[in-house]
Amino acid sequence: MDCKEIAIEIGGMPIVLRTDDTEFRALLERRYAGFVRPQAQASFALDVDVIRPDQQVCENEELQVQSHDGIWHLQRGDFRAEWDPRAGRGRLMQAVSPYAIDSVLRIVHSLIQASAGGFLLHGASAIRNGKAYLFSGVSGAGKTTISSLIPKDVVLLTDEISYVRRDSQTYRACGTPFAGELARLGENASAPIERLFFLAKGPTNRIDPIESADALRMLLRNILFFADDPELVKLVFRSACDFLARIPVFQLTFYPDARVWELIQ
Repeated sequence: MDCKEIAIEIGGMPIVLRTDDTEFRALLERRYAGFVRPQAQASFALDVDVIRPDQQVCENEELQVQSHDGIWHLQRGDFRAEWDPRAGRGRLMQAVSPYAIDSVLRIVHSLIQASAGGFLLHGASAIRNGKAYLFSGVSGAGKTTISSLIPKDVVLLTDEISYVRRDSQTYRACGTPFAGELARLGENASAPIERLFFLAKGPTNRIDPIESADALRMLLRNILFFADDPELVKLVFRSACDFLARIPVFQLTFYPDARVWELIQ
């Protein structure tokens, strides 16, 4: 059976997936509709070997992300992968599962962005009037709620995992297919980031400033970070500091109705 290439473009960074499994290719085309680029030229590639349910790598194994001699090793009960960041190449063995490939792509993109000054953020994001806004916070803070209330002139990039790319002296937010409770893929679009809001629910709608030290602590807590690696920790910390030096950060307290979007212009 011929090996077919499918490029999944997230954050403007296409990763070519090579596989000869027709069921897995069909899953990719369904799961990442709007993010599939069949003919895309890509600097990154993953060769995928599909395993059957009775061939699980290690059932119930927790996620492990470790680096040895410059190669990242990723594994969980439903997948095992290697990623060479210098070559931009890797190999993946996984079941036919959207959860496995979602996890692998999130980890690989977080590794790519760590060295480029960007990151993946646990938070919603949207575009209004050509500007992107990020909405982050702890579980239950209101990311899904504020995403469900967007007016017609707003483009939802994601309600779950925001993709932040360094763009010269500023940053761009990019749409992702990593959906949360809304079960809705974001739009494959991007825009310069205008503000980051940390969310809180309350009886009224208001925007308040956040002290720099608190903003850094809150941002680091919500950046997707998969490996306990000293060099990676330094890169992520530097990226967070650079981001906060350029992007205004506020606390957005809101009552859960559509009027909150009157503050986001």
